[in-house]
Amino acid sequence: MSNPGLVVSALVLVTIALLAAFAPWIVPHDPYAQALDARMLPPAFVDPERADPAHLLGTDNLGRDYLSRLIYGARISLLIGFFTMLVSGTIGTALGIAAGYFGGRTDSVVSFLITTRLSLPVVMVALAVVAVLGGSLEVVVLVLGLLLWDRFAVVMRSATMQVRGREYVTAARAIGCSVPRILWSEVLPNVVSGLVVIASYEMAQAILLEAALSFLGLGVQPPLPSWGLMVSEAKELMLFEPWMIMLPGAAICILVLAINLLGDGIRDATAPEGRA
Repeated sequence: MSNPGLVVSALVLVTIALLAAFAPWIVPHDPYAQALDARMLPPAFVDPERADPAHLLGTDNLGRDYLSRLIYGARISLLIGFFTMLVSGTIGTALGIAAGYFGGRTDSVVSFLITTRLSLPVVMVALAVVAVLGGSLEVVVLVLGLLLWDRFAVVMRSATMQVRGREYVTAARAIGCSVPRILWSEVLPNVVSGLVVIASYEMAQAILLEAALSFLGLGVQPPLPSWGLMVSEAKELMLFEPWMIMLPGAAICILVLAINLLGDGIRDATAPEGRA
């Protein structure tokens, strides 16, 4: 196999996606059910004597099953990552291709918008907006989607400038193809390899930002089992029960790493110089 990283990351990501998709049928317990008489039970690999076989990864400070909440947390992270990437990708790709193809005033306007966006600190703006509008799944997706489009625009602008003078684009103009058809059929397929890499990066970035916002109490609100919220709920116990932070933290790390490696692998496989 020429790219084992692509295969491994794809398997990890597919596994997490399947767990998230079929969570209601595979979780051992209700992730919202509290059992105060079974609070903070450790996993068996931490303390076999205190562990309960019914809770493979222990329970949180309210007695909720940790494995069930981790699996449901994957749904939150994947939903926010995917839809944020979709919103920001649509905005940034449209602006970048328009700037790169038309140039002139269009390019100047888009470049001004990119510069304006880059002058805004993402985390601070997201914190301010979410604090005003309130934390929820929809608000987090909308805010992050409107803040993370700049890389799409920069990469697509540069890539479009490189292909707009190619022979196939010139030929499409010569036979009278409309501008939308040229952009859709000739330009977009030839810049998609760069788009895949940025999409994977922004999806991972959105997952990290959602975890940060939830950790600060301004992202997904309880009782939804967000991984960032799970870390926040366990921060006061990190010296006594460090596994409560390590498990959701490791889940975030694995998911983000798998997404980034998958994007790099797809880029290598689809780029002309990477084709055998």
